[in-house]
Amino acid sequence: MSARPKILVTSATGKTGVPTVLQLLEKGFPVRAFVRKLDDRSQALEHAGAEVFLGNQYSITDMRAAMNGVQRAYQCAPTAPNGSVFNAVFTAAAYEAQLEHVVTLSQWLASPSHPSQSTRDTYIGDILIRMRSEMTVTTVSPGWFADNYLSSLDSALHLGVFSMPLGDGNVKKNAPPSNEDIASVVVGALIDPDTHAGKRYRPTGPELLSPNDIAAAIGQALGRRVKYQNISPRLMLKALKATAPPNYSVVLLEAGHYYTDEYRRGSMAVGAPTTDVETVGGRTPENFESIARRYVAARPKLRPSLAGKLKAIGGFLKILITRAPDVSAIETQKDYIKLKAPAFCLDDDTWRESHASTELKPISKQVA
Repeated sequence: MSARPKILVTSATGKTGVPTVLQLLEKGFPVRAFVRKLDDRSQALEHAGAEVFLGNQYSITDMRAAMNGVQRAYQCAPTAPNGSVFNAVFTAAAYEAQLEHVVTLSQWLASPSHPSQSTRDTYIGDILIRMRSEMTVTTVSPGWFADNYLSSLDSALHLGVFSMPLGDGNVKKNAPPSNEDIASVVVGALIDPDTHAGKRYRPTGPELLSPNDIAAAIGQALGRRVKYQNISPRLMLKALKATAPPNYSVVLLEAGHYYTDEYRRGSMAVGAPTTDVETVGGRTPENFESIARRYVAARPKLRPSLAGKLKAIGGFLKILITRAPDVSAIETQKDYIKLKAPAFCLDDDTWRESHASTELKPISKQVA
């Protein structure tokens, strides 16, 4: 039997969950992978050596069972409206299971007065998980993932455009990390809590990039010229609605509505790039072009064709005729809490102060 502690990974088939499980297994740690359904992804984790646990992450009963015999855990909330429920369930179960160490996936923008309720929920969740003094916690707070740009590979290939509401194409505003590099920081903190307890890390790519830089890198990966096109936030919301599944989440709309606003304001550029992937993850951070090339290589059927171009044009026309969602009205309908005086990150004194250091303040000193 391994003397190494067993580690629970929640959202184990997600963007950072999969590489976290695989990297832990590579380092010889026993892993229990919490999944919501059995599919090709969960099967791959099982074949790699993980113990797959099938359950509902919002169920305290299932979370208790998942934590039975576990000493450490990766807390990764699903991208869903009830993320605060997940955080509460996880925190309660971790308290009962007396876990020794947790690494929690936060968000660089998490703040107490943010216009986005899900972002405020993340901020509160970060406080809750740290309230049991006997359990150490490391917070990992990435900003805009490299993955977020690469959902538009089809239109980039067939139409030669990379379209997002990111503002001036020449201004360097983000250092996007790969899913694997984010996972490496999570893993580094999980396997060495003595070094990383009480710290917050922000994994980034190796350099700040402008939207034009990102478009050029996507073009290099695709083997064609790709031009950045700054679009209106309203058009992006239309695109999210047109391409999302019928039961799309308001969290998806919030990300498009509020986070691209933060992006244009420069919040994603603050403090970036960092050396956290090297110092905590133990690897050289992957540059964006390399990430894009991997995504293209993973899609061998992504090739120039008349059918593909017509499909891309049809998708664009569908976006144009889609009615733009009213985020404020949807938040009201979903009974989201609205603050009298919300503040974006650079206008929030608490956010600016708390993000000036990797050392997390004791809970008693948190500023409301």
